[in-house]
Amino acid sequence: MTLLPQELIRLKRDGHALPPEAIEGFIAGLTAGRVTEGQAAAFAMAVFFRGLSLPERVALTRAMMRSGTVLTWDLPGPVVDKHSTGGVGDTVSLALAPMVAACGGYVPMIAGRGLGHTGGTLDKLDSIPGYVSQPEVDLFRRVTREVGCAVIGQTPDLAPADRRLYAIRDVTGTVESLDLITASILAKKLAAGLQGLVMDVKAGSGAFMARPEDAYGLAESLVTVANGAGLPTRALLTDMDQPLASVAGNAAEVAYAIAYLTGRRREPRFHAVTLALGAEMLVLGGLSPDTTAATARLEDALASGRAAETFSRMVAALGGPADLVAQPERHLPGAPVIRPIVPPQAGRVAAIATRAIGVAVIGLGGGRTRPEDGIDHAVGLTDLAPVGAEVGPDRPLAVVHARSEAAAARAEAEVLAAYRLGAEAVPERDVILGRVA
Repeated sequence: MTLLPQELIRLKRDGHALPPEAIEGFIAGLTAGRVTEGQAAAFAMAVFFRGLSLPERVALTRAMMRSGTVLTWDLPGPVVDKHSTGGVGDTVSLALAPMVAACGGYVPMIAGRGLGHTGGTLDKLDSIPGYVSQPEVDLFRRVTREVGCAVIGQTPDLAPADRRLYAIRDVTGTVESLDLITASILAKKLAAGLQGLVMDVKAGSGAFMARPEDAYGLAESLVTVANGAGLPTRALLTDMDQPLASVAGNAAEVAYAIAYLTGRRREPRFHAVTLALGAEMLVLGGLSPDTTAATARLEDALASGRAAETFSRMVAALGGPADLVAQPERHLPGAPVIRPIVPPQAGRVAAIATRAIGVAVIGLGGGRTRPEDGIDHAVGLTDLAPVGAEVGPDRPLAVVHARSEAAAARAEAEVLAAYRLGAEAVPERDVILGRVA
């Protein structure tokens, strides 16, 4: 059943179920350019308000997967991956892929650009001089085979329909749709030819699904649709009521990942999430009998330097500097204005409006308000004070990295508004909130 784009949009707008072949035709039209950007935006909004049934989600996921090349692999180890639903200071992918590769897994990770208030792994990689973040499929295959991991963006061949719809969702207020998130994530992962997938589903003020019950619903949707499509998948629910790392911004997060891999900085919350996700990947791939043994293997990959070496080899193989790990400050861009953001009075951090931190980075130029916008990779926030930290005149809330004094002042006002201070100690919250298998 083929429908005109406007008829399909009308049906979904009015709450009707869409036949799989109609969804397939719409996505084929989006890929070929017969469906306009306005029609794709209207479809996304209709789905946002009306939702999709499980069969419709599966049909949309499969249609976007089939819009381009679907990879197959012949490797001596398991092909596994991880995906996060997005947050602030979430640069886990850059650390986790080489850690799992150093333990014998193969990680062909296809990452996305920033979406809404969240940072994008692809934008972070683009801050590395020379790094080919969207290589040809042959180079992607070769680096994955030889290094063990390759973290890239969607190439023109892989799920091109999703790439177009992703950019439209980013600027049309439809990012939070559970149905569109599910299809977007899984289309890329299914096209990558994975044998196992671990999802990091965020909940909290910096997540697309702020309420834990909504995040759990998304996790169940992802696990159900993925397993139904033949991809063994499990999910962890993790806390995003504060930035995961103490940095937010593209080059700053690359530097943070390098510091983590080399042992120069290991913050507890970031370390806990990275190890938990990596352990699930190793168990899913049959590389460890349980998560306890898997965690020990990952810790050894960090302590021995194998994980950092794997990251360095990946960067060099994809065109980046061979000495990036040794000298990140030599290669990563820096902002001309760097200054602390000092709270008006001393106190303890009681809560953080984490989404506002991400929005502040976008305001600095570190994210987009239109699909065609460029990114300033040098700007961002570092030394973000976590919940429970004591702050004051000599202990700032954060350090802003900006292109101008005016931009720094705007970001400072947003960060000050995002932090709520109190006098009492704040109970520590578990960063791992749950698991869906």
